[in-house]
Amino acid sequence: METVISLERVWAGYPKTPVLEDINLQVQALDFIGLIGPNGGGKTTLLKVLLGLVQSQRGTVKILGRPVTQGRRYIGYVPQILELDRDFPIQVRDVVNMGRLGKRKLFHRYNRKDREIVQRSLVQVGMADKGDRPIGELSGGERQRVYIARALASEPKILLLDEPTANVDSQVQNSIYELLKELNQSMTIMMISHDLGAISTYVKTVGCLNRRLHYHHDRLITPTMIEETYQCPVDLIAHGIPHRVFPDHGDGSQTSTHHHSSSCDHA
Repeated sequence: METVISLERVWAGYPKTPVLEDINLQVQALDFIGLIGPNGGGKTTLLKVLLGLVQSQRGTVKILGRPVTQGRRYIGYVPQILELDRDFPIQVRDVVNMGRLGKRKLFHRYNRKDREIVQRSLVQVGMADKGDRPIGELSGGERQRVYIARALASEPKILLLDEPTANVDSQVQNSIYELLKELNQSMTIMMISHDLGAISTYVKTVGCLNRRLHYHHDRLITPTMIEETYQCPVDLIAHGIPHRVFPDHGDGSQTSTHHHSSSCDHA
C-alpha cells in the first residue's frame, strides 16, 4: 500500500512552546483517519504543517514522497466553517472556482476544463443544480458541501477537513459523513472531529493528538490512549452504537461509545 503522508520526528509550533512534539505518522492511500483530541492540542496545526502553512521546526514531512512545497498541490483543504456575510454577492459556482486557482497561471482566465471540473465537483457533492445560487441563501449543510466541492475542484489525492460538521444538525452531519465515505473510495481523507459517534461509525483509523500523537493504524481507541491524550481519567459511556471502538481493561470485552466525559478542563 502506498504511503501518501509521512511525518518523521516532527516538531512544530512556536519556538519556545512547540504545539506538536515528536510526531511520527505514516498514512496509507485511501485511509480515512479521524483525529480527536482537546482544543489547543495541535490538530489544526498538524493540518497546517501538511499544507505548508506552518513550518516544522525539525523532522521530515513528505506528501506522496515529495517535500511539502511540492506535495501540497495534491491536497484539498476544507477549513472550519467561517460565517460569511449573507449579503455578499458571490455565487456557489464562483466559490467552487476558487479551488482551481492553484491550477492556472496567474491572471489566466478560467477555461472549459476548469468549468467542467467545477461542475463535476458540484455533482459529486449533490449541488449540481445550485451553481447559480448566491451562497448566502444556502443552509449551513449546503454551504459545507460547497466548501467540500471547492476542495475537490483542485483535483486532490488527499482531502483534509477541520471539523466539517461543527455547525450543522445531526441529520445533515450524517449526510456529509456519507458523502465523505463515498469520496474516500478514490482519495485519502484526514478529518478533525469532536464527534466520536462519527469517528466510530465512518472512519477507518483513529489518531489521538495532544501535542503528541497516539496512532496505531487501527480504529480502536483504548482508555489508555484517551487518558494520555486528555491527560485525565475519562469516563467512557456506552450509547448503543453498533461499532465497537473502546476495548475495556481486564476482561477484553468492548464498549461502544460516542461520548466522553471528564471533570478536567479540555480547553
